[in-house]
Amino acid sequence: MSELVKYQLDGKVATVTLDNGKVNAISPELIEQLNKVLDVVESEGATLVLTGSVGILSGGYDLRVMGSGIDAAVGLVTAGSTLSRRLLSFPTPVVVACGGHAIAKGAFLMLSGDLRIAAEGEFKIGLNEVAIGMTMHHAGITLARGRLTPAAFERSVMLAEMVNPQQAMEAGFADRLVPADQVLATAQKAAETLSQLNMKAHHQTKLKARAGLLAELDRAIELDRKHLI
Repeated sequence: MSELVKYQLDGKVATVTLDNGKVNAISPELIEQLNKVLDVVESEGATLVLTGSVGILSGGYDLRVMGSGIDAAVGLVTAGSTLSRRLLSFPTPVVVACGGHAIAKGAFLMLSGDLRIAAEGEFKIGLNEVAIGMTMHHAGITLARGRLTPAAFERSVMLAEMVNPQQAMEAGFADRLVPADQVLATAQKAAETLSQLNMKAHHQTKLKARAGLLAELDRAIELDRKHLI
């Protein structure tokens, strides 16, 4: 199995990099490797920086898998939604460093972070499922509703609106914009600062603050597992 996820620990900051070709397609193998790396990050008690390649966080799910049959599609979407659920409840802060485009599941990874640093520039961020003929899954709707502004939720989920980084920040996909060549360093510096938090208090507060979203997401994942269209 090729290495699709890279891991680097510096003090109490763990940088985890998606590395699956030109668009960092989210495949079953990548999710499996990412979960194993997250186990290590969790065991270290490190603050997480999740990033991708220069110019792109991820272009979304691997369409070869999504088009290979309903069972494969359901399995991949379920694994991806469960990954988002894990990130949303991760015991340490999760900083997402988006150095460019973030499409479909790439945008959902941004919605799964605690602090999102995005690159300035001619990049697109958003949920294009409806535009490419995919009915939005229950978990995706739940996550988008929980993290985006109400108006942006409607446009993103039902109209497949793609936005630039400034608009992405206004919508709720991102928290800060910096020049593209400063994204990773800014995220790592923020993660280093966040590593000074009391992690027990952080985790317990995160679980309380997101209790409703996490419960809704659990129900949505089960609905998708049974009824994904």
